Amino acid sequence: MVLAEGVPMSNGPADTDRQQTVNSKAKGEIVPAEADRVVELASYQEGSVVSRVLIRRSTGNVTLFAFDEGQELSEHTAPFDAFVHVLEGKAEIVIAGKWFQLGAGEVILMPANRPHALRAISRFKMLLIMIRS
Repeated sequence: MVLAEGVPMSNGPADTDRQQTVNSKAKGEIVPAEADRVVELASYQEGSVVSRVLIRRSTGNVTLFAFDEGQELSEHTAPFDAFVHVLEGKAEIVIAGKWFQLGAGEVILMPANRPHALRAISRFKMLLIMIRS
C-alpha cells in the first residue's frame, strides 16, 4: 500500500516487527521473538576472546563472550554495574582485589567504578549484562 507521493504506508505491527528483525540481524544482535541457544551464538577461537553484542539499548547491553583457556580481560573499571552469568566452563574474577571462581550457572555483580578483571581457567562463555543507570 502506498500513500500519496510514493510514501509506503505501514501495515502496523507486522511492518514494525519485520523492520526490527532486519535491523537486529544487520547489527549482529539477536532477533526479537525468535528462540536461540545462547551458547551457540559465539564460538571459541584459539588464543582469543570473542564477543558479540546480543542486545544494544540506551539503558544497557547484553554481550556474549567466549574466552579460550588462559585468556583474560585485564583489570579495568566501568561506569555502570555489570552482571556476569557464566554459561559454561570456569573463570576467575577479581573485583576490587577479592578473588572469585565461577562455573556454569553461577553469577556475580561487578559494581560500577570498582576495578575488576577476568581470566579463563578453562574455556568459558559468559553473558555480560551492563546496566546503565
